[in-house]
Amino acid sequence: MADLAELLAVLELREVSTDRFEADHLDEGHGVVFGGQLLAQSLLAATRTLPEKQVLSLHTVFARGASPESPLDIAVETMQAGRAFASVAVTASQGGGRICTRSLVLLHDPSPDLIRHSDPAPAAVAAGPDADDAPPRPGGFDFWDIRVVGDVDISDPEAVGPAELQVWSRFPGAPDDLATSQALLAYASDGFLIGTAMRPHAGVGQALAHTAISTTVLTQTLTFHEPFAAGDWLLLDHRSGYAGRGRSHGTAAVYATDGRLVASFAQTNMIRDFPAGQAPAAGEKAKF
Repeated sequence: MADLAELLAVLELREVSTDRFEADHLDEGHGVVFGGQLLAQSLLAATRTLPEKQVLSLHTVFARGASPESPLDIAVETMQAGRAFASVAVTASQGGGRICTRSLVLLHDPSPDLIRHSDPAPAAVAAGPDADDAPPRPGGFDFWDIRVVGDVDISDPEAVGPAELQVWSRFPGAPDDLATSQALLAYASDGFLIGTAMRPHAGVGQALAHTAISTTVLTQTLTFHEPFAAGDWLLLDHRSGYAGRGRSHGTAAVYATDGRLVASFAQTNMIRDFPAGQAPAAGEKAKF
């Protein structure tokens, strides 16, 4: 079972030339690299290229799955770098050019408020993570502490409920610098919206992903609003507003325990039967 030091080592990109990096993977035993890891590494490549600015948003297209058998090549192209904002394109590839993900990253130098408002925090924030909430998911990692509000099990195909899911998340002992915290939230953000979309549908659950049902993340957008520390508890408040035509779409708001809305993200996924004649990869299991 991987620990925090192993995760942080994977996020410590190796610079091989100007604006080019190499990155390793966690051995998670799923036959494919977890998408949250790719998001985190792409975000950190952007901050390594423009360290004087903070990441404001990340939009990623998952073109292909990445293999855990070989390292990632990550290239950063600066499209614009001004006083207040900068934008870069980050491409993660393997095998001499086989593109796995491409991300557009917007960075900024935060400005003072002219106006300010945010959605109020849900009641679960005031209640905080409770000992009676569902325990960390079986097969979870030592570095990632997860509590699911309301004893919901998105893995159980017969546990039907609304297309909503609230999850407390933290990475105990993680460095509290903003770039690392943003990368760790990016890692966590990839885990639950497919299962959230499955909740209203009997006979469908995340335990069936990659074994009886073909699922994958297609695109993800993550926007950061306020500073936070990923080592502290954060509530990820997920909702799926649409599923159909072999896809689902979901959004989530991320709240700190003081009620601040610190980030938001949206995800488009594929959820469908395996095409005729195509079987799941042998031994491949869902992460959650």
